Amino acid sequence: MAVFTEVSNDEARELLRRLHLGELVALRGIEGGIENTNYFLTSDQGEFVLTLFERLTAEQLPFYLHLMKHLAHGGVPVPDPRADANGDILHSMCGKPAAVVSKLRGKSQLAPGPVHCAAMGTMLARMHLAGRGYDRHQPNLRGLPWWNETVPVVLPHLDASQAALLRSELAYQNHVAASSAYTALPTGPVHADLFRDNVMFDGEELTGFFDFYFAGVDTWLFDLAVCLNDWCIDLPTGTHDAARARRMLDAYQAVRPLTAAERELLPALLRAGALRFWISRLWDFYLPREASMLTPHDPTHFERVLRGRIALPVHVD
Repeated sequence: MAVFTEVSNDEARELLRRLHLGELVALRGIEGGIENTNYFLTSDQGEFVLTLFERLTAEQLPFYLHLMKHLAHGGVPVPDPRADANGDILHSMCGKPAAVVSKLRGKSQLAPGPVHCAAMGTMLARMHLAGRGYDRHQPNLRGLPWWNETVPVVLPHLDASQAALLRSELAYQNHVAASSAYTALPTGPVHADLFRDNVMFDGEELTGFFDFYFAGVDTWLFDLAVCLNDWCIDLPTGTHDAARARRMLDAYQAVRPLTAAERELLPALLRAGALRFWISRLWDFYLPREASMLTPHDPTHFERVLRGRIALPVHVD
């Protein structure tokens, strides 16, 4: 993530002491992303990730942190938030809410093959099922209400063709969300941002999901659609990769078969996933915030994905 808030070595040492995590060895800012400040935090007891939350409030954060604890206890490999002497997993640093979590082993697989997509499908379904017993509730804060609020803000930055597409797709998604089929979709805690760079692999072994700070209660199908839109497309063109998508869908359904409503609405939710990230990338690109390592993503990528999902709908066999 980008570094919006500078953390000194002395501040990091004090936090490590409070959490009984040993003495500071190294502190390094993490580049990429645009939501929070993240550092790799190495102590003589191990490696951790320090996050300072730039947008999320202390009232919102317990949902995310306790969800990670819940999933970790349910056998899903996720970063485990570290508690202080009082058992609190939400901390404060530089006047910002903060968390320290365990660092996952491995690295992101940015050029996934079918085997990686199958592993994603299996673990995503396991995560959805493990989340069923989670007793906290918070909506997906980047869901349909946010799209409706944000589209008027970004429209002035678009050309006529882009603006027409954005308006028409938003209207379509509002129509889908009002349908009985949508109401029938299974829901629960979702990650909502499981891109290639938020998943770790050691060779072909999936070693963990991380960056849960867009999570919320939404349809499981939307979570799956977000994954298909990143893991199972050709990045330069945004076109669908049928072989990788088949492996992900088959692996997911081997753990949790899709319902009839989910099979019916997969094409619409693939469009919804593309729309969500087109809107957020437009917002981040044209209305950026200051940060010492800020690299906004190209919004036109998800415009291409959305146009492709409209032109060639993907159905479950």
